[in-house]
Amino acid sequence: MFMPTRTTTVPCSRLSPTRDDLVEALVAAIACARERIDLRRHEGAHPRIGAADVVPVVPDAAGRHGAGESGPRSRWPSAVGGELDLPVFVYGELAPGRGPAFFRAEGLEGLRRRVESGELAPEFGPARIEERSGAVLVGARRPLIAFNVNLRGELESAREIASAIRERDGGFRACAPSVSSCPRAGFVQVSMNVEDWEAAALHDLVAAIEREAAARGAEVVGSELVGLMPGGAAAAAAGAALRIDGFDASRVLELRLLEPDVADLE
Repeated sequence: MFMPTRTTTVPCSRLSPTRDDLVEALVAAIACARERIDLRRHEGAHPRIGAADVVPVVPDAAGRHGAGESGPRSRWPSAVGGELDLPVFVYGELAPGRGPAFFRAEGLEGLRRRVESGELAPEFGPARIEERSGAVLVGARRPLIAFNVNLRGELESAREIASAIRERDGGFRACAPSVSSCPRAGFVQVSMNVEDWEAAALHDLVAAIEREAAARGAEVVGSELVGLMPGGAAAAAAGAALRIDGFDASRVLELRLLEPDVADLE
């Protein structure tokens, strides 16, 4: 599955950039996406509404946003709207109840219709959606885990499994999986953006998917982590797999050496 953008995590505590450095880097990255990606010729299965699409701002261990203490309402979203002439919408902590899916639901054309009708208006930038570059979604949120589970089975079975674990259908909190087919690889995929790994632990998700798959004659053949995950999520999964009571990030040697307070590693 091709995605228009890739998430890059910069360990700020190691590089110690200034706020201006971060603002300049964010604006430059979005400008690069606008220059190189033409949505009129872009192909991919993943929902998107812009060349840069989504730019999340994630707090560091001390709870500070990487783009400055004021987070996404600092000057850099305004710079994206003004300097790059792109419409900027906010989501997550800044717009409770609105995630990327709220804006992506009807695709780029649907977003354009909603703006033209007056249903939606960008927080920054022009109130128009260009075909080539689209819009930018800016949000503040906890670290998100992009996690996919691969199944050998029918696409319809995968849809039923996704429904069984979806929050709105009575499944895991903050879980909104999607389903896609990967015919060349020979499997179907349940894709998840896990926004709260404590409420929807990866090992619990996999176990639930395995149960639902077995009931439908399907089989879990593997999983995929896109990008990075918090140390606490990895430790929780390892503790569950090894059946270690009370296992958490404080018991991981490297994490203990790296940080004085491993509770912050979540």
